Amino acid sequence: MVERVTVTPAAVAVVERLRALHGPLMFHQSGGCCDGSAPMCYRADEFRTGRADVYLGDIAGCRFFIGAAQFEYWAHTQLIIDVVPGRGSGFSLEAPEGVRFITRSRVFDDAEAAALDAAGPPPRADALPPPAGY
Repeated sequence: MVERVTVTPAAVAVVERLRALHGPLMFHQSGGCCDGSAPMCYRADEFRTGRADVYLGDIAGCRFFIGAAQFEYWAHTQLIIDVVPGRGSGFSLEAPEGVRFITRSRVFDDAEAAALDAAGPPPRADALPPPAGY
């Protein structure tokens, strides 16, 4: 199965630390504006998703969403969530930790693209059941 979103071991370590502090988490790939285009980490109960959001998969046990319009631009790429030193958005939970999540990407090869096409589009957020525990 081709994954639309993956995560580096360094980012997993930060997610685990944040989960220990805040409980269940989720990610949303922001579409610009104040923070550019960055993966934002929130408590699972603090960010509402809906029809305008696409579910790309789970990373480190957290649901990962992207806005539908932005997904159209990035559908041909795998998102790789990483972490680097520095200060991120004040809205994302890692900001006080002295690190920030970033999105790296790579273009799917022909076989991966064909497999994704055969699987059909990823689900919209409003088609998913609530996350476990909520």
